[in-house]
Amino acid sequence: MAEARIIDGKGFAAGLRARIGAAVEQLRTTHALVPGLAVVLVGEDPASAIYVRNKGEQTREAGMHSVTHRLDASTSQDELLRLVNQLNNDPSIHGILVQLPLPGHIDAQAVLSAIDPAKDVDGFHVVNAGRLSVGLPALVPCTPLGCMMLLKDTVKDLRGMHAVVVGRSNIVGKPMAQLLLQADCTVTIAHSRTRDLAGICREADILVAAVGRPEMVKGDWIKEGAVVIDVGINRVPARDPAAAAAGKTRIVGDVCYAEAASVAGAITPVPGGVGPMTIACLLANTVTAACRSAGVPLPAGIGL
Repeated sequence: MAEARIIDGKGFAAGLRARIGAAVEQLRTTHALVPGLAVVLVGEDPASAIYVRNKGEQTREAGMHSVTHRLDASTSQDELLRLVNQLNNDPSIHGILVQLPLPGHIDAQAVLSAIDPAKDVDGFHVVNAGRLSVGLPALVPCTPLGCMMLLKDTVKDLRGMHAVVVGRSNIVGKPMAQLLLQADCTVTIAHSRTRDLAGICREADILVAAVGRPEMVKGDWIKEGAVVIDVGINRVPARDPAAAAAGKTRIVGDVCYAEAASVAGAITPVPGGVGPMTIACLLANTVTAACRSAGVPLPAGIGL
């Protein structure tokens, strides 16, 4: 069998950001509407700081209103909740994202629950989870939204396909399953306690791996011709022993890529697959939230 088609998430995300930029300009000129995103970072976690900076840069590049609040790690929960409330009441802000993880003395769930569901562009609020589960318009978590966009671009008709989602997190696994159900797939959710996990995966026309275990899914777990969406981003020692001894690392997914690519029909690489879609979908959610707030139609090419 020929090598699998590589699903280019980096290229798709670049195209989505370009469409978002055009949509923002259209909203500005037609409706005097400028989508606004506020990102809140508490503490100095290096990975979070880089991620927040990238979000700000891409928001501004799309022509959107961008605000970043950087708070000291000693910020109290009450102070953070007051800021969230201010942003909830700010008409120039359509999306609010509180960067996780938060310092240990802050209850992350309490903070996420305080965000106005209409501005919850991370899609983590229980109201958005509930709306998604019953098929009502919702703000969808960015990673499964990006996965779904890539799937719809790769497979033109998903109806009736058997999709297996490995992972049951509230951030990826459960919302991914809901989106696949809405696309008329037959959906199985599998996880670490699933009996004969490899056998279940072999039945999948679409396999979504979101477990956070490096290269857990092997090539012989994959049905010939299946579409494989690898959500995992895992840092492991470099292949070269000397480099590994020096602390060098590399990024791998939850799927053993080389093995899977020789069996699958299409597959997302890691890096360069699902990862680049996350911030692009955050921007898309912010545009969606702004349009719903203003009661104007969402420009074409932004949502699912």
